[in-house]
Amino acid sequence: MYQTKHDLPAHTRAEVIEILNARLADSIDLMRQAKQAHWNVKGPSFIALHKLFDEVVDAAEDSMDLLAERVVQLGGTAEGTIQVATARTGLKAYPLTLAEGREHVEALSSALAAYGTSVCRGIAQADALGDTDTADIFTEIARGVDKYLWFVEAHLG
Repeated sequence: MYQTKHDLPAHTRAEVIEILNARLADSIDLMRQAKQAHWNVKGPSFIALHKLFDEVVDAAEDSMDLLAERVVQLGGTAEGTIQVATARTGLKAYPLTLAEGREHVEALSSALAAYGTSVCRGIAQADALGDTDTADIFTEIARGVDKYLWFVEAHLG
C-alpha cells in the first residue's frame, strides 16, 4: 500500500482493499457475462433483452469504477485485469451455448443474485471493520443489483 493521510488504520485499509478487489473481480465477471448474453440472445424478446442486458453491462461497469476508485483512495492498487478477475471471481462460469432469451434470463439472473449476495456480504464486512464509506458504496451497488435482478427476472413471467 502507498502512503495516505486517510484516517482508517493501515491494517483496516489492507483488509478492506482485499474485500474490494474481490468484489471488483466479481463485477468484471458480471459485466462480461451480461455482454455475452447481450451479444447472443435470440427469440421474440430479442430487442428488449438485448437492450436490458446492455444496461446491466453499464451498471456493472459503474460498480467496477466505484470499487476500484475506493481501493486507490485507501492506498491500494485496483486489480482489475481479466486475468485477475478470472482467477478471483466468485461467480459461476456463464454457459457459452445459450441462445434463447429465457435461457439467458435464467443464467444472468443467477449471476446477478450471486453477485448481490457477495456485495451484501461486503456491506457487513466493511461495517465490521468500521469503514462506513465502503459499506455505503456496497449498499449503493446492492440497490442497483436488486433493481436489475428485478428487471431481468420480470422476463421469467
